[in-house]
Amino acid sequence: MAALAVIIGCKPKSDDELMAKAKKIHSHILSIDTHTDTPFWFHREEFDFSGEDENNRAKVNLKKMSTGALDAVFLAVFIGQDDRTPEMYDTVYKEALDIFNAIHSTAKRHADKAAIALTSKDAYQIKKEGKKALFIGIENGYPIGKDLGKLSEFYNLGARYLTLCHTRNNDICDSSTDPDGAEHNGLSPFGYDVVRELNRLGMLVDVSHISDSSFYQALRTSKVPVLASHSNARSVCDNPRNLTDDMIVKLAERGGVIQVCLLSSYVKPDEPNPVRDSAYHELYKKYNHFKDLSPEVRKEAIEAWYALDEAYPPVLATVSDLVDHIDHIVKIAGIDYVGIGSDFDGGGALDDCRDASQMINITVELLKRGYSESDIEKIWGKNFLRVFEQAERYAQSLK
Repeated sequence: MAALAVIIGCKPKSDDELMAKAKKIHSHILSIDTHTDTPFWFHREEFDFSGEDENNRAKVNLKKMSTGALDAVFLAVFIGQDDRTPEMYDTVYKEALDIFNAIHSTAKRHADKAAIALTSKDAYQIKKEGKKALFIGIENGYPIGKDLGKLSEFYNLGARYLTLCHTRNNDICDSSTDPDGAEHNGLSPFGYDVVRELNRLGMLVDVSHISDSSFYQALRTSKVPVLASHSNARSVCDNPRNLTDDMIVKLAERGGVIQVCLLSSYVKPDEPNPVRDSAYHELYKKYNHFKDLSPEVRKEAIEAWYALDEAYPPVLATVSDLVDHIDHIVKIAGIDYVGIGSDFDGGGALDDCRDASQMINITVELLKRGYSESDIEKIWGKNFLRVFEQAERYAQSLK
């Protein structure tokens, strides 16, 4: 694609020309980031989602979204995996409700600039109104415990996808990164029920983070296409969080979509840094792996985390490295099965796309490589919305 301009002697466009073209494209397409952990900031009293506070360190806020030409984001109700006891299930359920409430309160506080989106069509309407669309997803099925009925409750609070697990196994399925290995050899019996209930509700089944066996079983069980909200291609970057070529092809054959993730170690293997690794190991040890911390101690731990980041800045992958994943997915599966899910505020960041204000740099790189406006529209949201619409239609057909 990009080589064609050179072959026929056309003068390559300058960076300024490409940026101008990217902005023009974004003015009339819908751009969606399907995974951010920004609600992590919402409980902090000093946090201002408008982005007018220059000291705001969140990677996603309304000002940064506007600068980066990003129209919509999924805000994650994220609960890290912990003990699976009745007491902890009660605790994390309440924590999840607190995050839902914080998202809705934040949206109301900025109702002149943002609105909660509940359907695949809402984002278009919200953009027409000159606002940013805020979708909600749940990262990790842990807070539903063993109670299928909680899915309906979370759906009614606005959740539109469920990432079945996180970095460790839970009662739904095996994780791709649990140090203890497989527990269920894929989905548990309860996990199969969860997938079917998600289909019934019209919530998307999110297969990011889950093990390979869990992936194939979820894919076979779901009556509608599934979503990988923030994953990359394992053959480009060999990380168990990424999908193999066979998984990507199977996902596409069933109409699903893989949203490439900006977390650097999923994009390109990390460069060794023993001193940095040791410092972070001590930080985790000091703060009990960020578990069971009081609000005051958690705030202290977060500040210590940022101080380490400044003392030992990581060597990050680039937007070009990320688009290598898009190129590969398009090559093996097609243009209709790839999108973008940044993981901002959950670790996502590239050297030249560190927050939402720089998301348009991805479009510039796509233009450099010869992707058409139609291709870019699909990558930035049309592919995802197709999958979302299919989930909605299936749920409606059951009523």
